[in-house]
Amino acid sequence: MGKTYQTAVINAPVNQVWNKIKNFHDLSWGAAIVEKCEAVGDRQGDQIGAGRILNDAFHETLVAFSEVDKSFKYSIDDGPAPVSKNDVKDYIGTVRLISITENDTCLIEWSSRWESPKNDACDFCHNIYVALINELKKAF
Repeated sequence: MGKTYQTAVINAPVNQVWNKIKNFHDLSWGAAIVEKCEAVGDRQGDQIGAGRILNDAFHETLVAFSEVDKSFKYSIDDGPAPVSKNDVKDYIGTVRLISITENDTCLIEWSSRWESPKNDACDFCHNIYVALINELKKAF
């Protein structure tokens, strides 16, 4: 099993960060990494089953969404190697925000798990998620 786990503290209240990231169809906050986010299908960005294609390459589907828990999960259904449907199976990414009440900031956790006989996707995914988290931090 492959997996990644990244965290960071964002210098903003959890509700502000959630409002920026909760729309599955809007990655404008990460435009330096995701240059294009195309909505697929008729589901809204907070509805389970919403689809998107990132940078004309990564096909993803929203599989869980919680306004209360400030979290969502998505699958990567296909993309380039090393996360293509031929390279990995059952890829699930999870993004969760946690309020740090001591100073009204926010902890972001971004993790993913998948099945693959190879470890090629680990560094690939980790580096993308770290870059996206850094872009999110810059937004605040």
